[in-house]
Amino acid sequence: MKLLVNFCRGFVGLLFIFSGMVKLNDPLGFSYKLDEYFSAAVLGLEFLQPFALPLAIFLVVFEVVLGIMLLLGFHRKFTVWALLLMILFFTFLTFYSAYFDKVTDCGCFGDAIPLTPWQSFIKDIILLLMIVILFMNVKLIKPLFSKFYSSVITLVITLGCFAIAYYVLMHLPILDFRAYKVGTNISKAMQEDPNRPDVYGYDWYYENNGEEEVITTQGLPPVGRPNYTKVETRLIEKGYEPPIHDFVINDGDTDVTQEVLAESKVAVIIIYNLRNAENSGMLQLPSFINQARAAGYKVIALSSSSPEITNQAKKSYGLDLEFYTTDGTALKTIVRSNPGIMLLENGVITAKSHWSDLEDLDL
Repeated sequence: MKLLVNFCRGFVGLLFIFSGMVKLNDPLGFSYKLDEYFSAAVLGLEFLQPFALPLAIFLVVFEVVLGIMLLLGFHRKFTVWALLLMILFFTFLTFYSAYFDKVTDCGCFGDAIPLTPWQSFIKDIILLLMIVILFMNVKLIKPLFSKFYSSVITLVITLGCFAIAYYVLMHLPILDFRAYKVGTNISKAMQEDPNRPDVYGYDWYYENNGEEEVITTQGLPPVGRPNYTKVETRLIEKGYEPPIHDFVINDGDTDVTQEVLAESKVAVIIIYNLRNAENSGMLQLPSFINQARAAGYKVIALSSSSPEITNQAKKSYGLDLEFYTTDGTALKTIVRSNPGIMLLENGVITAKSHWSDLEDLDL
């Protein structure tokens, strides 16, 4: 039992630390996932949506600290209780998402290791079993150090986690695991594979001697059986999905994506939602626009906000440039800053910047 407890202790502790650190690298991205969970379409907890970011920071820091405390054997009863309550909550969340098909990516490991809700649910069940073992044998969790040294280590790591969270929020994630990382050729990343399409099954329903008969084909109805009662289509096998599949730049009703990607040098200002844009960043944009144009860049802005709101922002902040419309989710994925900057050369991302780092951006 000691060996089993020590194995569970090490496995659970290290996994919580890894999971927390991956999300701590991008707490804003995790807050977007929490916001999705809180939405009316999922849990209906809209009153929590304004608190998604502070909750995200607290949860990821708490996740790391709990992992450290478990490895140290510090405050054993509190640690295993907190782990048990946390894993019960996340197990419910992932089961709910998987069973009702509410959220396609649980966000457990951020963008580093995408998991489907069912994969995440299985992972949580395994963790739950291990944490129950620890809960039932808490006395076998022996401290590694004295309470004083464990307190110091826990405090230092807690402060360090908050420092990392502050840094990445005021700049950009230290590691970029998303499809829009620097060096990506957007046009190539959008290309589909014609040899790996989605495979659908067509279920044809028939009445046969008072009983329902179902025959599945990959398209046309069964030969010689035209008198079916209904047909239903279902996805049998998901085909190849390109890393970037939701990036479209619209000028009114016109798709200008390829025109923009064909430009030799484009500075793209990303403002996924003008109502939520940070005022300090917006005030720096006129100066940046002038500098970028002087360096030979065409400057445009992408937003999901309505034309009325973008026109108002142009007047309020003196923004002399064209706004184009792009899906808000794609814009939040491109750069974790509102506003943020993406530099393109012939469709290749050469740089990205948080608004607080515009002075350091090499044009």
